[in-house]
Amino acid sequence: MPFPSSPAERDRPWVMRTYAGHSSPAESNALYRRNLAKGQTGLSVAFDLPTQTGYDPDDELAVGEVGKVGVPVTHIGDMRALFDGIPLDEMNTSMTINATAMWLLALYQAVAEEHGHDVAQLAGTTQNDIIKEYLSRGTYVFPPGPSMRLITDMVAYTVTAMPRWNPTNICSYHLQEAGATPVQEIAYALSTAIAVLDSVRDSGQVPQEQFGEVVARISFFVNAGVRFVEEMCKMRAFTQLWDELTLERYGVQDPKHRRFRYGVQVNSLGLTEAQPENNVQRIVLEMLAVTLSRDARARAVQLPAWNEALGLPRPWDQQWSLRLQQVLAYETDLLEYEDLFTGSVVVERKVAELVEGARAEMARVAEMGGAVAAVESGYMKGRLVASLAERRRRMESGDDVVVGVNRFDTTEPNPLTADLDTAIMTVDPAVEAAAQESVRTWRAERDPEPVQRALDRLRRAAGTEENLMAATLECARAGVTTGEWSGVLREVFGEYRAPTGVSAASGGGTGEGLAEVRERVRSTGEELGGRLRFLVGKPGLDGHSNGAEQIAVRARDAGFEVVYQGIRLTPAQIVSAAVEEDVHVVGLSVLSGSHLQVVPAVLRGLREAGLDDVPVVVGGIVPDSDARRLREQGVARVFTPKDFGLTDIMGSIVDVIREANGLPQDTDQRVPAPA
Repeated sequence: MPFPSSPAERDRPWVMRTYAGHSSPAESNALYRRNLAKGQTGLSVAFDLPTQTGYDPDDELAVGEVGKVGVPVTHIGDMRALFDGIPLDEMNTSMTINATAMWLLALYQAVAEEHGHDVAQLAGTTQNDIIKEYLSRGTYVFPPGPSMRLITDMVAYTVTAMPRWNPTNICSYHLQEAGATPVQEIAYALSTAIAVLDSVRDSGQVPQEQFGEVVARISFFVNAGVRFVEEMCKMRAFTQLWDELTLERYGVQDPKHRRFRYGVQVNSLGLTEAQPENNVQRIVLEMLAVTLSRDARARAVQLPAWNEALGLPRPWDQQWSLRLQQVLAYETDLLEYEDLFTGSVVVERKVAELVEGARAEMARVAEMGGAVAAVESGYMKGRLVASLAERRRRMESGDDVVVGVNRFDTTEPNPLTADLDTAIMTVDPAVEAAAQESVRTWRAERDPEPVQRALDRLRRAAGTEENLMAATLECARAGVTTGEWSGVLREVFGEYRAPTGVSAASGGGTGEGLAEVRERVRSTGEELGGRLRFLVGKPGLDGHSNGAEQIAVRARDAGFEVVYQGIRLTPAQIVSAAVEEDVHVVGLSVLSGSHLQVVPAVLRGLREAGLDDVPVVVGGIVPDSDARRLREQGVARVFTPKDFGLTDIMGSIVDVIREANGLPQDTDQRVPAPA
């Protein structure tokens, strides 16, 4: 029987990116140039947390966060340095930026204009999805209403001025990391898209005859987990539902406008600190989930590095991930064939199941008044926290196998991590001081009059229904800083603290182990004269709260009285809460790499408040050498991703409380402390 012939036209490769940025604009520029020289075909800019949340490097909340998880961009001078020598008119640039997306787009446009580029030819994406920030990643600033206005204004502006730009990139990636099932990921992402499109339509800024162009510029950014068959079916379900939605709800007739366009980063949360070499095969399988199906193939892919669970990847690690994409695209025959799954009974059945489930969940969100209302009520957040608790329960029980973590955990010595201090990249502490000095110099040397005029115009415009893009562009050109732009909008719009979802979530912990820990919590509380109180704190700007929320839920299930106030707290605020609530233990969750700055600040604050006897435990991505330093400074325990058993962590925290209060340990029930 002859083999079927290949299609006449080979499918073009997807845009290949590496999510990158660190230390300073100059350092990041050098990294981008090297990656482009290695065959990367697009840029994906990672900004540091102060930039993402609208603070300058010398702000109190920025301490320890500058240049850690991305590049600091504080003004147009930084944007010039970031893209120095890179032809923006030939580039497809993705910027992972949300609350301050309008500001970064204005800086990007202003620099492109300085280079003489036609702004209408600029191609790229600003993520600009604030709904998922309230639900998962935590880099929101303003309340939902003003945040949706900023998104709406950007969409309306780019349709005319920058027609090749994707002004918003509905991001379900972080929803999956926060616990979303495939059904929830589809439903909440599409509900977010409905909120954006309805807002643009209702604003009256875009004529109805141009609305198809609005829909055509909405893109998606998804997560692909290791269950790659289900993930592939998820993308086919996304494609089907998006086509139906844009045709039936918005009347978009052109099939090209209705095309589901998405990029992907495969699942970083599923990467393990234990036996990290296994992460390479996980990344490859997850990449297949979004490339195997031609009819639902990603048009842009970025892969994490094998060592992201250990710390910041080095350029070599990022190169390895880029080569994984290139081998698949250029060495295999994947791109030579029509869709491999058309007519598959198994695939069609799974897609139908996902579509049915997503429609039902979207209907529930719609009944509440849409995505914004479902955020404000805490509904979606509570569902995600509960789903993640169930996922954790399945891993702890062994129902879900994670190779090298809860099964097959014996291992030979790993040459890749023989020297952990060189297996990851570290950011020089001098970076923060240099950025602080740089922004002070910038403010001192710029012309203050145009700066003040621009800020005054922004303030006036924010109080009206005027599109804010023009005023923001004036700020960018005048030399306004990120903190100044955001500060004006904070004055007008206010700030927002999203529901944590902890109170609404049912815990996933069960079994004899939890019953034993619950009894120890009860008896220890009686010995100390009351119920044990556990403060869970998120210091600094790190908004990745999934771990802190799961700790809070399991601690509540174990019998602790839990104090959890959400994200983005100063060390002083955490100390104040510890004093007011008279807690027995403080737990700090830090994933941004700022632990060596923010944790000692909390320790000092507790000592100054007379709470030397209140122990502090830390959880997060903390290299072994840093963990040793934290313990030397007084931290009682450091938990990292390899400590996946939440009930075991609760037992260890009881040990810490007993040690701090001079109580004898129950050797039959004591949980071994992490190494």
